[in-house]
Amino acid sequence: MIAVITADLVDSSNYSEALLDEILKNLNSEFEKLQQEYAEDEVDFKIYRGDSFQGVISRFQDSLQIALRIKSLINKVKLKDQKPASTLADVKIAIGIGTFDYKGDSMAESNGQAFQFSGRTLDEMKNDSRKIRLKTPLDSLNAEFGASLFLLDAVMEKWSQASAEVVYYLLKGMKETEIAEILKISQSAVNQRKKACGWEAISILLKRFENVTAQSF
Repeated sequence: MIAVITADLVDSSNYSEALLDEILKNLNSEFEKLQQEYAEDEVDFKIYRGDSFQGVISRFQDSLQIALRIKSLINKVKLKDQKPASTLADVKIAIGIGTFDYKGDSMAESNGQAFQFSGRTLDEMKNDSRKIRLKTPLDSLNAEFGASLFLLDAVMEKWSQASAEVVYYLLKGMKETEIAEILKISQSAVNQRKKACGWEAISILLKRFENVTAQSF
């Protein structure tokens, strides 16, 4: 079993060239970091069409955490000399967990249940407001996380660039003091942003996702 993440930037045709360049630069850098961090497990992401990307994750139980890390990375993007504000960019992400039937020379040539689940789910999201969804072979998981991720959507809609920035570093396992040093703000300011972004609920959901998917497959 593997996880496949397929994603599209939201309304990317309205992005300035500078904003799109900044997002793609950050994504490429993040994909390299993920490959390094998961050196013993396969993590392989590729950007295609300029505003979409897809990735294979062998540790499928980490797929939600990685998806949120990528989303927070995009949400926190700001342009030079821009003051903190609401997010400039967003992304729709579909996670598929399933079998990996055929591995080609590239992801475009690979196939399997996880690819089909992820790609078809993203297609279904084109005309709705959902930003993150999951599809697996198990109806019980689809039902549970369909509801949970719907609530998560509502929480993430309220993220600002500042809160997304804190979420990103929390998802990398950093402590408040470390984040404060990176962002050059006080620890209490980090703590306030942590509460504002709904981190306590998010961290519980991530743990539940990791445990349930690991036990189910």
